[in-house]
Amino acid sequence: MSNQKTPEPTKAELEILEVLWKHGPSTARFINDDLNAGKREVIYMSTLKIMQIMVEKGLLEKEGGQYRHVYRAVVEEKTTRRHLLDKIVESVFGGSTGSLMMHLLDDKKISPKDMELYKELIKKIDDK
Repeated sequence: MSNQKTPEPTKAELEILEVLWKHGPSTARFINDDLNAGKREVIYMSTLKIMQIMVEKGLLEKEGGQYRHVYRAVVEEKTTRRHLLDKIVESVFGGSTGSLMMHLLDDKKISPKDMELYKELIKKIDDK
């Protein structure tokens, strides 16, 4: 891959990437079946078309013969998630990670177990 910036995945592309990050290199049929089982109902030809676009954009690579192609993610999960989160922090929270954290911690859906994990993480940061 060249030094060009990797394009940001769309929501549908991100769903496909999540399947590949979870299961590794896969066929379009497997990815489509996984999306249908967990996310929402999608048509195979739509999934295949999106994946072909993702290959053109440099998000996926395709390997295989004439009848069976295996796709793999070119972009790393951690890097992609970090980029998307940074974009959210910038556009929604004015670049303030503190505002993001306050919003998350103020959320009533946080389980007591998760809250304890957050407290431990904050304590580790304070101890540095």
